[in-house]
Amino acid sequence: MVTGAGGALGTDLVRVLTASGERFRAFVRADLDITDAEAVDAAVGDWAGGVDEPAVLLNAAAFTAVDLAETDADATRAAHAVNADAPGLLAAACARHGARLVHVSTDYVFDGRGPAGRPGAGYEPDDPTGARSVYGRTKELGEQRVRDALEAHHVVRTAWVYGDTGSNFVATMARLAGQRDTLDVVDDQHGSPTWSADLAEALVALGRSDAPAGTLHATGGGATTWCGFARAVFEELGADPHRVHGCTTEQFPRPAPRPAWSVLSPDSWAAAGLAPLRDWRDALHAAVERHPGLLGR
Repeated sequence: MVTGAGGALGTDLVRVLTASGERFRAFVRADLDITDAEAVDAAVGDWAGGVDEPAVLLNAAAFTAVDLAETDADATRAAHAVNADAPGLLAAACARHGARLVHVSTDYVFDGRGPAGRPGAGYEPDDPTGARSVYGRTKELGEQRVRDALEAHHVVRTAWVYGDTGSNFVATMARLAGQRDTLDVVDDQHGSPTWSADLAEALVALGRSDAPAGTLHATGGGATTWCGFARAVFEELGADPHRVHGCTTEQFPRPAPRPAWSVLSPDSWAAAGLAPLRDWRDALHAAVERHPGLLGR
């Protein structure tokens, strides 16, 4: 069962499951209000009761308008409902009906300063959190509610996800490349771009695995900055990457604080016996080959 099936990750989860011949049901927001406890319980019960093999729910739903959640009261409430309350409802329903839950979370649960005492290292799942935004705090609450309600769970933190559905960094950079001679892009925030298709494959593999319950990290391999990511997009376009100029976070203030360090260690994923996601640069090349529309072609 897939919730959040209309987003970039959810769309790719549906593609992966369809191609594999797996029996599944996919729910977009119009199909299922995941903040409605009765509706969630009915949907999970109907689905889990109709399969013979172990049932796995992949939750890719999230409220991701991070700046709006800081400035708009309705958006703040929506973030709490979708990111904090709904995962708990899904987990409780899975517990009642004997299903497993794979819940997608984010690097924003950390404070973005990097793991204490390990400069340059990626965050491990058991590193202290300390979210600094409404989005991060609500996602952190959602993680805890999953853990409290269901033993058979995986919380999977990821970062810098892009796909061919909806707005995304790659398409934005490609569009601006055709509109401006130069671009200023933040060069002091570090992370690992993650293609939603690769992440979807990884999450399905996790759902089929016998990996022990707990929290894992899964992102594209390696790390860069937003500026480095933008320059890679220009290279895919055949444009001069030096048209992209680095700048600081302070030059582009936003309502929600952005993590300076979003790099997540892949060690927990490997320790669970799961194949690593490919290097972020290789994934970008594969993404634009599969979806030329990302580059406006």
